[in-house]
Amino acid sequence: MSATPFFLARRSAIKSVAACALLVGSTGFLTACSESKPQFASIDITGADYARDFALTDHNGQARSLKDFQGKVVVVFFGFTQCPDVCPTSMAELAEIRKMLGADGARLQGLFVTLDPERDTQDVLKAYMANFDPGFLALRPELDKLPQLAKNFKIFYKKVDGKTPGSYSIDHTAGSYVFDPTGKVRLYSRYGSGAPALAADIRLLLKSG
Repeated sequence: MSATPFFLARRSAIKSVAACALLVGSTGFLTACSESKPQFASIDITGADYARDFALTDHNGQARSLKDFQGKVVVVFFGFTQCPDVCPTSMAELAEIRKMLGADGARLQGLFVTLDPERDTQDVLKAYMANFDPGFLALRPELDKLPQLAKNFKIFYKKVDGKTPGSYSIDHTAGSYVFDPTGKVRLYSRYGSGAPALAADIRLLLKSG
């Protein structure tokens, strides 16, 4: 399986600049000031009315939602453990980014949400996450709740039959949602953007909150 990036999102307004000029005293000294939004490499989806929160169980059996990670930048990726390329590459890259952040790495939370709860049991997810970073968590939705979760996050996924009933693959969205330290969704990072670009975006979000 080779997951094809599938994401439809409207890019936010590019950049707004406010300029002001102030004449100080009789010296005719003119000062100017401007305020602008951070310039992200990822797609800025600040204010989006989707991907707002979740109520899922992690690979340790603990109930989780975004409020558990207040003060951290949270990166959420949807995939499945038997994915041969996109999923492990994305998680390994996120682990690399955490190291790149140095001391700020402790304020980055990686979350892997399985789109294959039939095969991805709690034990399977725990073993899978051990390959990346000990601080990252895998989340497992109930099978009957998965369609609504995917809809809430605008995630595409589709089973692709294999040679046997249990050897199916899954085509799925290959990108990550990035939440700021207050728990608001801010960015969508496309698969293949590279660790340096996402690391720079995460640094900007950490500075803002």
